[in-house]
Amino acid sequence: MKHVVLLGDSIFDNASYVGAGPDVQDQLAGLLTQPSQVTLLAQDGALIAGAVSQLERLPPPATHLVVSAGGNDALELSGILDEGASSVADCMQMLSAVAGLFGRNYSKMLDAVLKPALPAAVCTIYDPRFREPRRSVAAAALTLLNDRIIREAFARGVAVLDLRLICDHDEDFATEIEPSIRGGAKIAAGIARFVNGAPSSCVIAKP
Repeated sequence: MKHVVLLGDSIFDNASYVGAGPDVQDQLAGLLTQPSQVTLLAQDGALIAGAVSQLERLPPPATHLVVSAGGNDALELSGILDEGASSVADCMQMLSAVAGLFGRNYSKMLDAVLKPALPAAVCTIYDPRFREPRRSVAAAALTLLNDRIIREAFARGVAVLDLRLICDHDEDFATEIEPSIRGGAKIAAGIARFVNGAPSSCVIAKP
């Protein structure tokens, strides 16, 4: 029996954003071959550290772990985008410092996720649907954080679901930063590919 545990934030815990429609947990459960089970430990608003706390409630029969974390940390750090800089080099130095802190926190979290020795996958942070020019600026800055996610994952042989490519249309979003029913279906399809046998250290970009 496959028992998938979803850790992290509202990318998975998106029920409050889809009305009466199915959330990611329900959509994933419908895609997995039976017998199977999906447990949602992810919580709307959770930071990277929250995924570590969620592991304390990991059910013993779990067989696969999937994590979407970092988006709320990015929001907390986004004030740096409004700070002034005297040069592009100064701007990049500031962003690099933020990415370094993000990467260290993500590394600790991923080490904790791998302690149960179960197959694991992580998600990148998708590009939010802010109004321009904020949308382009945020996407560029998130590239540095997503690079940290991918580096940490591949260094440990962990699969990556690239949500930037999976949720690639505005219709995939219920709000500027939350997945819609359509987006959730695409995310669930990507997770199903991982659970059903995608190789480790792979990038899942399309359902």
